[in-house]
Amino acid sequence: MTTVSAPPAVRSRVADLAAAQITGWQEGYLKDRPRDVAALARLRRGAGREPGVLPDLWTLVDTGPLHSRVEGVRPLGEAELVRAENALHAALTLWALHQQSRGARMHRAHTPQRPGGLGAAVRRLMPANDIDEPVRKRLVRAGTAPDLTSLSQRLRELVVLLRRQDIPLDYGLLAGQLYAWQAPGGGDLVRREWGRSFHSWQPPTAQPGNSSGSVDDLALTPDDSDKDAS
Repeated sequence: MTTVSAPPAVRSRVADLAAAQITGWQEGYLKDRPRDVAALARLRRGAGREPGVLPDLWTLVDTGPLHSRVEGVRPLGEAELVRAENALHAALTLWALHQQSRGARMHRAHTPQRPGGLGAAVRRLMPANDIDEPVRKRLVRAGTAPDLTSLSQRLRELVVLLRRQDIPLDYGLLAGQLYAWQAPGGGDLVRREWGRSFHSWQPPTAQPGNSSGSVDDLALTPDDSDKDAS
């Protein structure tokens, strides 16, 4: 069994930092503050692109708090900082694309009553009591991405669909998952989380016995990824 080497404490710090940064920009954007509107415009150009490609984003994707010395908390290693930077870049830029021209908050914190994970958001794109196979395969395809850049590009496709229907996402949660995804064994962990999230959202009209299935329905099989690889 593969051991996942992404300490939960680091993942939580990345998630909290992403949520804090996005919340500030989001509130400013919705109030039409020029500085925040400009920040969103800059960030969204980086959606689906590798970190570091756009020097203009270096001052926006701020990992400074992760370098801070906190009593009782060990400093992060170089590999952890790289994963954190990658995860923050992907989450912040995808949120900016999602929020563009939307008058509602596209980042919304997950709660058990209102699941905000990626799987739940994708499920909301589908009919209440049916599975939309093309949409499901987009989630499968994201889960089988070979690297973080490819994953970001495939998530970008899903974010565009969510944006069209004003379906929000917990980008702090996503940032933590993108951090974990980069660690050995992390892809399997995150795929399972997306599968559980997919089934955590129940349509208001769902009837007992008419379930959309189990987490295994989202099993990321080679057949799924190969057929939808183009």
